[in-house]
Amino acid sequence: METATITKKDIRKLSLTQIKDFLTEHGEQGFRAKQIYEWLWKKSAQTFEEMTNLSKKTRELLENNFDIRAVKVSEKQISSDRTIKSSFELFDHNLVEGVLIPADDRMTACVSSQVGCSLTCKFCATGYMDRKRNLDPAEIYDQVVLIRDQAESHYQTPLTNIVYMGMGEPLLNYANVLSSINYITSPEGLGMSPKRITVSTAGIAKMITKLGDDEVKFNLALSLHAANDEKRNQIMPINESNTLEALKDALLHFYKKTGSRITLEYILFYRFNDTLQDAKELWEFARQFPCKINIIEYNPIAEANYTNTDPQTLAKFAQFFEGKNMVINVRRSRGKDIDAACGQLAGKKPPVVKEEVTA
Repeated sequence: METATITKKDIRKLSLTQIKDFLTEHGEQGFRAKQIYEWLWKKSAQTFEEMTNLSKKTRELLENNFDIRAVKVSEKQISSDRTIKSSFELFDHNLVEGVLIPADDRMTACVSSQVGCSLTCKFCATGYMDRKRNLDPAEIYDQVVLIRDQAESHYQTPLTNIVYMGMGEPLLNYANVLSSINYITSPEGLGMSPKRITVSTAGIAKMITKLGDDEVKFNLALSLHAANDEKRNQIMPINESNTLEALKDALLHFYKKTGSRITLEYILFYRFNDTLQDAKELWEFARQFPCKINIIEYNPIAEANYTNTDPQTLAKFAQFFEGKNMVINVRRSRGKDIDAACGQLAGKKPPVVKEEVTA
């Protein structure tokens, strides 16, 4: 006789009310639900055995009916500039990436929102992967917890900021991304300030508009990289259906609804988008709404022919904005001695353990 396989439910997909209903149906006290919920989302428990204020009988009941599908570190690389890049293994053995980026004034976690990506941006390693699936809120939450633990264990410094700039397009996983931010910011969760969180998008105009309508409290960044449609179409095919004019309207709506200034991310590619004419086009786009501009050095990838612009061209590009009442930051490339570009580490098969010496 064949034995039926019993598939346990993922307990982190249940609400507090659903956990309480389960407990009372099985003769347990309802108030235990709040304790379990706190273990899951505030204390980041990865096993039921860790829930030490529950009886053994209650822990066994949970163990027999549920899973905690905790994300694990698969591979870790540490750069000489202290950046830590990790590939994370999910319960179904898919891999995503996360990065800890230390700076003098902050400690930032960069997390992924999808396994792979569907947007095929020509300069991005993830863009050369197929999108396999969306991450659920707990899988995004776990990345933050694991990177937070790295910050504390390696550098004895708490995590201060989170950016959704890893693998995938966050706004194509809208509900799960917002749910993960709720667990991260809630007093019943990690309790981080939403103003310390930035969600980066390649530019999905209708979803940017929805962020405004939902009056989100976190920050928004647009991966721009070219401020005319012809060039942007070449490197970011999503621009063909989400033109700069449509993005401008969506960003204006977002600002009016939230009052949050937008960040424009602009990678300078050698002899592609690094001329003074490109700078002028960027300024003309950026002046239409309150924003700041991050000029970013490129981490080249094997799949693409793009390279980083030279230091002199970068300096001239940045100087164009002097006296134009625009906030400009030049972000230097991090982790140059490891697989730092988004998608590089998770795309390696098979994974090879590699750990560089810290500075």
